[in-house]
Amino acid sequence: MEHLRVNDAIRLEKVNISMAPVIFETLDRDRDYLKTWLPFIEHTHQVSDTEKFLQSLSNQSEYPKNEIFSIWHNEEFAGLIGFNDIDWLNRKAEIGYWLVQKMQGHGIVTKCAAKLIQYAFQKLKLNRIQIKVAVGNAKSAAIPKRLGFVFEGIERNGEFHTNTYFDLEVYSRLKSDIISE
Repeated sequence: MEHLRVNDAIRLEKVNISMAPVIFETLDRDRDYLKTWLPFIEHTHQVSDTEKFLQSLSNQSEYPKNEIFSIWHNEEFAGLIGFNDIDWLNRKAEIGYWLVQKMQGHGIVTKCAAKLIQYAFQKLKLNRIQIKVAVGNAKSAAIPKRLGFVFEGIERNGEFHTNTYFDLEVYSRLKSDIISE
């Protein structure tokens, strides 16, 4: 099983089907908090919904479209982070993440995202990473800003959620951005 050590307290572990109960229980417990920004929450009602998601990740080809890791802080499940919509031909991907409410404000996602950026550029040989954040989600938008991402603009009506569309702020980081620093 693949895992990445972020620091002494934080590790990332590639998700697998056996994690479905802990992921679902966490989503269910923090449902009211997480549903503000995460559209999939309203479609996740039982463990089998989470199992279907995790199963879809394991049924990918040699070149997966998604590579998702669980976040563990002091051996407690804290959330998910990973690459969505990996485009192997153009060597780019989007990082998505969510963290339980009680663990926010400690830099956990920022540290995990920094580790994934390193992993993306070195191991996966990607050239571009982007992060999209719903307009108004200031906590989430702070992460790409802290990590030196470039704000590219607004993707209008980029995400459908609770019967409306959200505009998304688009941030990117290139492999050459790190070299030039």
